[in-house]
Amino acid sequence: RCNYMKKKTPFISKLYVALIFVFLYAPILVMMLFSLNSTSSTYIFSGFSTHWYNEMFKDTVAVQALKNTVLLAVCTALVSTVLGVLAAVGLFNSKSKLYKSAMMTTTNIPMMNPEIVTGIAMMLLFVFAGSLVNKSDILGFWTLLIAHVTFALPYVILNVIPKLKQFDMHVYEAALDLGCKPIKAFFKVVMPEILSGIITGCVMSFTLSLDDFIISYFTNGPSYQTLPIYIFSMTKKRVKPDMYALSTLMFISILVLLVLMNIAQSKAEKKGKREAK
Repeated sequence: RCNYMKKKTPFISKLYVALIFVFLYAPILVMMLFSLNSTSSTYIFSGFSTHWYNEMFKDTVAVQALKNTVLLAVCTALVSTVLGVLAAVGLFNSKSKLYKSAMMTTTNIPMMNPEIVTGIAMMLLFVFAGSLVNKSDILGFWTLLIAHVTFALPYVILNVIPKLKQFDMHVYEAALDLGCKPIKAFFKVVMPEILSGIITGCVMSFTLSLDDFIISYFTNGPSYQTLPIYIFSMTKKRVKPDMYALSTLMFISILVLLVLMNIAQSKAEKKGKREAK
């Protein structure tokens, strides 16, 4: 009976995992399929065509929203990565356990806090700041950037700190003893070792900013519209398949980024194991 259960369990677990993947990715595959539909029907597939991809690029409002979203995501990734690396190094070098514990708890708040609470709180903060400087239209690109950096920053910190813990600080100290300046020693010795964590945090910041809706909904203004908000505004009426085409391109882009990130992490881990041996 035990042998029978051992043989049966892997099959059940594989079936369970397969059902999860079907449940998660079947809607995306359907969306990708109907983005190639030759007609505007969202439930009858009439034939393959790239018509809706052409229509997508003709929609100037959607293209502008896409440009806004990509620009915001790139800026969020860059700012979050720089601040995250500085914060991670500062926390790692801190000698006070109480301070380090308090800062790590604070870092986790934007991740654990419901997005709607974060969005409303930041909106109230920006409106209050605008009232202090007598500016009513304060919501826009800069408020979106601050809000996105706020929730993306912890992911960079939590990806860099484990890499710093794995690094042998005696190598850094040896570089200082040999006459290397602290900043140069950091970029020449420490940076290459934690680069995989930095890249992971940067890519995560980019993808999180790219598809954020709830926080963006509360902190954006009429002058700067992101793609998730534009798509949401279209749900009040019938969504055309050109939005399927746009969503498909975004999904493929993020998938490629994640694959490249995993490849980079894998190579970094193999390199670390070879150097350890």
